[in-house]
Amino acid sequence: MKAVASVIMNRVNVPVGEYSRISQGGNIRNILFQEGQFDCARETIRNQYNPQNIYNMNPTNEHYNIADWALAGNRLQEAGECLWYLNPFRPTCSQTFPVNGSGSFHTRIYNHCFYRPTPSYSNT
Repeated sequence: MKAVASVIMNRVNVPVGEYSRISQGGNIRNILFQEGQFDCARETIRNQYNPQNIYNMNPTNEHYNIADWALAGNRLQEAGECLWYLNPFRPTCSQTFPVNGSGSFHTRIYNHCFYRPTPSYSNT
């Protein structure tokens, strides 16, 4: 969860590119609710109801602690400056993500692949 929180805060604070424009100077809500980005903020996935959306889940103290940790400026070192993560549902991670090549593979944490921006990201 800290790795995902790190990605969210990296998007909030990146000074260039798509996420800089979306965050409009650091608005976390804009990042979280950008269409298609985070499954927990979607009521449906592939036209199916998503029972694990934020409207149905009850946050625990762990969730609040991680949010406070990230808002205080902390980042998981393993996630570095990554702006993307995904579960590829296979044992390997592709070397680039998204398909436009603006991210390069950085690390795998459990089932998720994390990607940091390439120089081309600033043009997104």
